[in-house]
Amino acid sequence: MTSTTTAAPSRTALTVLRRTAWLAGALFWSAFAVLEAVNHGWLAGALALLFLVLPDLTFLVALDEAPRMAKGQLAPRAVPYYNAMHRALVPVALMALYTAAPIAWAPAFAALCGWLAHISYDRAFGYGLRTKEGFQRG
Repeated sequence: MTSTTTAAPSRTALTVLRRTAWLAGALFWSAFAVLEAVNHGWLAGALALLFLVLPDLTFLVALDEAPRMAKGQLAPRAVPYYNAMHRALVPVALMALYTAAPIAWAPAFAALCGWLAHISYDRAFGYGLRTKEGFQRG
């Protein structure tokens, strides 16, 4: 009699699956941002593009400390800003608020799409939140 056991998925397989899901989300939010720009004009496109780049501008908070940091380390002073701009829950919550609120301004929604696309691309390519010392978590 042979016994059939199924092994738990390996950490590598789960990582690939998770990153693939983030990449799918990134492509979705990018397409949605482009759609908003096409439908609502240059301001929507400009804000989507700005918010696609904006989260990484938090590196500038402590640019003067960069030469003294280890390779891959973000200056601890910039970490709270970086982590705040790279938490997916923030733009998701703002999208929910936007949807429920009586305010309808398409460029704001396009900006949120760009922001979520940025976070999703980062996660898809293996970049996540930082420790208080400025190194990548996990």
